[in-house]
Amino acid sequence: MFAGWAMDYRRRRLLGRAGAGPLREFYRQPFVAGGSDCRELRFVALDLETTGLDPGTDAILSIGLVEIHRLRIDLSSARHVLLRADRPIPEQSVIIHHITDDQAADGERLESVLPGLLARLAGKVLVAHHADFEMRFLGQACQRLYGAGFLMPVIDTQRIARRGLERSNQVIGPQTLRLAECRRRHGLPRYRLHNALSDALACAELFLVQMAQHDGNKPIKLKNFR
Repeated sequence: MFAGWAMDYRRRRLLGRAGAGPLREFYRQPFVAGGSDCRELRFVALDLETTGLDPGTDAILSIGLVEIHRLRIDLSSARHVLLRADRPIPEQSVIIHHITDDQAADGERLESVLPGLLARLAGKVLVAHHADFEMRFLGQACQRLYGAGFLMPVIDTQRIARRGLERSNQVIGPQTLRLAECRRRHGLPRYRLHNALSDALACAELFLVQMAQHDGNKPIKLKNFR
């Protein structure tokens, strides 16, 4: 999803709906155009851990991110934030991400973290594995706190992996497109799963490997990653 006239129209509509504050400032920054060369852009690899899968009823528990610039991961930009939960964390979620009620009780409030996150994302491209998940939770958060939805240019490493497998006529099983399995196929090391920061870094590395598969010194157009 990259900025053509339709996406820019949606950005301007959301700018009009967002009240004064962080989301309005976010939408004041023009989106990156689809014809841009990825080698010159700034990306933010992002991962969220949540209490469940439904943004309408579940909450964000942690945010991990790391920036990519000129096809290099900037480790100094890495950030991991634990958020305060406003409801008990389901046991099945704790088993996955190991964030307990006691830990979440000491976390930061989403309304204090989201302005800084939007400022970090402004003018960049979001990178995530199964990006629809992050987009839906961020959309719900922005709608609740600022009265307007969330939109930005996105690259989904899972979608890129699926297209690659389909082109080579490989079977796509239930585990084939998971982040760890996608990394394994590219010879990338195993990281701890379901930690927002390590998953963001894992996604960033996978994205750089996927970009490296494009032709030599030719410009790597953002639109090629639709």
